[in-house]
Amino acid sequence: MLELETLLPLLGVAAAAGVLGGILAGLLGVGGGIVIVPALYFALSLTGMDPALTMQVAVGTSLATIVFTSLSSGYGHYKKGAIDAALLKLWAPSILIGVVIGGILGGLVSGNVLLVVFATVAMAVALDMILRKPKDMPEPKSFSKPVWAGLGTFAGAVSAMMGIGGGTVCVPVLSFLGYDIRKAVGTSAAIGFIIGLPGALIYMATGFGAEGLPPLSLGYVNLLLAAVIIPLSTTFARVGVKLAHAIPRRALKLCFGVFLMITSLRMFADLAQQAGWL
Repeated sequence: MLELETLLPLLGVAAAAGVLGGILAGLLGVGGGIVIVPALYFALSLTGMDPALTMQVAVGTSLATIVFTSLSSGYGHYKKGAIDAALLKLWAPSILIGVVIGGILGGLVSGNVLLVVFATVAMAVALDMILRKPKDMPEPKSFSKPVWAGLGTFAGAVSAMMGIGGGTVCVPVLSFLGYDIRKAVGTSAAIGFIIGLPGALIYMATGFGAEGLPPLSLGYVNLLLAAVIIPLSTTFARVGVKLAHAIPRRALKLCFGVFLMITSLRMFADLAQQAGWL
């Protein structure tokens, strides 16, 4: 059992991650995992938990919370007409295949591998969102179904390995393809459910019976932390939706990019520290 002086800060971090993750989920279509994963990772590392398990539990728990956050955020964007149903129908099957692949890999590989994936993808996306200027009148590009399938499988696999709702990958991809940033955010919010549910189930299964997990864990999903995060993230996702439709598109992309860059740099610093470089 965790001591009270260890448990309280952990729950406090989870609550803060739920609030901020919810706002960003609605604002940026990211499912909140881009906040929740690093927050849980650093909080769990303070408990003396085996570092090899820390990232898996952070990712698995994040995916479980995304199931609910994406429903709240997606519904808010749906009411504002910001979800492309045709794109969702086209992309969903391949994203699901990617989630299964990424979820299995994420549950089996080293936690440091997940850190490298998380930090690298976050940095690449941040640079793209900050440096590339959007067109005034976006015109969505048309691709064959196999190309869409490849993009969806990639997005699903990376998202499941990173414990995020898909927006971190899907928003910049859709933006690059010429979709309006608000449509990209709204559709990515809905995609979060397709990623979160199977992803969480896979992390539960691959972590079943693992030793050294924190109390109230079901595989790599910690039910206590999820129970703290979910009510807050789903509530504050509505706040993020309102913000997303009230600020300029360029400001939305810059906000997304700066946050991702900060997250990525912090992850790389942690990896360097573990390697003894800092």
